[in-house]
Amino acid sequence: MRGALGAIIILGTALTLSACADKGLRDLSSNSVGPDEFMVLPAKPLTQPQDYDVLPAPTPGGANLTDQNPPADAVASVGGNPRALERTGRVPTSDGALVSYVSRNGVPANIRQILAEQDAEFRKRQGRLTRIRLFRVDRYDQAYRREALNPFSVARQNAVRGIATPTHPPETD
Repeated sequence: MRGALGAIIILGTALTLSACADKGLRDLSSNSVGPDEFMVLPAKPLTQPQDYDVLPAPTPGGANLTDQNPPADAVASVGGNPRALERTGRVPTSDGALVSYVSRNGVPANIRQILAEQDAEFRKRQGRLTRIRLFRVDRYDQAYRREALNPFSVARQNAVRGIATPTHPPETD
């Protein structure tokens, strides 16, 4: 009887202590004392210009040809025109119809705040009992499991419909 009581006390203490840690959905901090490899942005490789006589004038404090530009690189990787980002921040005329269509019901000025509040409320509803864990779990996956798409299922559905899909690694069980 005494051993069972001790086990219950130990289990209760473990449950209580596990409920004390609230790290949010994803704790992306590093425990390492070394440099943060994600803070280093490597430069693009140097290339020789076509003609040394027509080089652009240097721009102090400006960008170099070898500097990374993640937004433009992302646009180029999906087949877009990265030079469209160089404009003054306005929507390119080629995308005007798309922007008009998606904003036809209005665009709130505080959309980020609204989405953050809705997301916090959603996670609160989803995570009422998920704070009590004996072992570390991915709370993000728990909260958004029903919202996630299965890429393999979508690829199969598209293939059945005759829609061309990119190749992907096989499913693992």
